[in-house]
Amino acid sequence: MSLSFFSQAAPSVALEIGPGAVSGLALARHGGSPLIAAHATEPLAPGVVAPSLTAANVAHPEVLAAAVREVLAKLGGRPRWVSLVVPDNAAKVSLVRLEKVPSKAGDLEQLIRWHVRKAAPFHLEDAQVSWSAGAAPADGGREYVVTLARREVVREYEAACEAAGTTAGVVDLATFSLVNAVLAAGEAGEGDWLLVHVTPQYGSIGILRGRDLIFFRNRAEGADETLADLVHQTAMYYEDRLGGSSGFARVLLAASGADESESGRALDAVRRQVEERLRVKTRTFDASGLARFADRISADRGVLQAMTPLLGVLARGMGA
Repeated sequence: MSLSFFSQAAPSVALEIGPGAVSGLALARHGGSPLIAAHATEPLAPGVVAPSLTAANVAHPEVLAAAVREVLAKLGGRPRWVSLVVPDNAAKVSLVRLEKVPSKAGDLEQLIRWHVRKAAPFHLEDAQVSWSAGAAPADGGREYVVTLARREVVREYEAACEAAGTTAGVVDLATFSLVNAVLAAGEAGEGDWLLVHVTPQYGSIGILRGRDLIFFRNRAEGADETLADLVHQTAMYYEDRLGGSSGFARVLLAASGADESESGRALDAVRRQVEERLRVKTRTFDASGLARFADRISADRGVLQAMTPLLGVLARGMGA
């Protein structure tokens, strides 16, 4: 599954730029199995990066570039290409259903743009639009997962990489990368499943039918509704509009972008709230099966959990 701004095969190094830090992960191969060769995190002062759909995201480009440069140095070099993970709330995600799919790529692009134009929070002419084929409804047609971001916003994140001496060959949203990690780990299974992604600055929810995303919502920090409220609303919508009368086959929780203790506290709080609201058992997604740490690397499961989106975007290069 590839829900990204671009569709090239992923490099072996990934960076995540978030409001609180720049993180990086480098993969190597050992006997055909992926190996985490290095990982690094460089904190960012508040306000350096402030994800937004409609405004500038990077207030201090030189500070961000220096942090990216420092992370790359800790990873052991300056790769020509990297995969880049950006915050969910830097883009808008829509699901578009087409009753008939044009045979020509150009016609499909025009039709998708026409469908998302009214919902776009900015002029579509200023947007970078990407899409991925989603579910195929039983009554025909096709759904597409469409991502909109202001071209200038995407360029801000890319420019930080370029200033540090590398190029972003793949740009992906954090939760999309997390979905890639779940799929690469073989945990999608049959039936419908709910993914709740918790970060210090926002929360996102995705519903997948097998490997196809059929619902996506993001809650920014400071929103009136809590993440638990959003989960409850999502469950009601799922039952009423998405044919979810039989309920979720599984509910996965994941946290990223925070240290182990902070992630643990956030997940525990969300778990209690979600289980109380939905009356289902939840499980924390474990990405340890995707790659193991090199013998010389000192790290624990908390580090791996916080960097799961990086593993997810690199899962393309693992053949996922």
